[in-house]
Amino acid sequence: MSHDAAQLWTLNHRLLTTVLDGCAEELAELGLDTKEFFVLAEVEAVPYPAELAARLVVPKASMTVYVRNLVAKGFVHREIDDTDLRRHRLVLTPTGRTTRDRALAALATEFDRRLTRIDPRDRQELQRILADLVDP
Repeated sequence: MSHDAAQLWTLNHRLLTTVLDGCAEELAELGLDTKEFFVLAEVEAVPYPAELAARLVVPKASMTVYVRNLVAKGFVHREIDDTDLRRHRLVLTPTGRTTRDRALAALATEFDRRLTRIDPRDRQELQRILADLVDP
């Protein structure tokens, strides 16, 4: 890894950590820790726990804990998948959807405070670059 790549990685990590720290209190008020927030935010796109664990790069055992917590809090429920009766699918509850939306708004507000420092064209370029780095 080149020195420049390591610096970019460090800057990216610092930005992500700063944004999450900046909205952690609001997430806590909603009943979420940051890891549960990421699970809740992705449930509709990836409703199967094993696939969700892979997408979020967390161990399956940790995903089990997060899902149990979200179920206990009434944000998610499990249902049998009609196409494969051996699988459970996660579904957001109305409370879970509201909580997710409020948490995403808190994250967006905190991140936008930093994005306002750069030109709107640079924002678009940053989005394109990040998408290129994330997508296979």
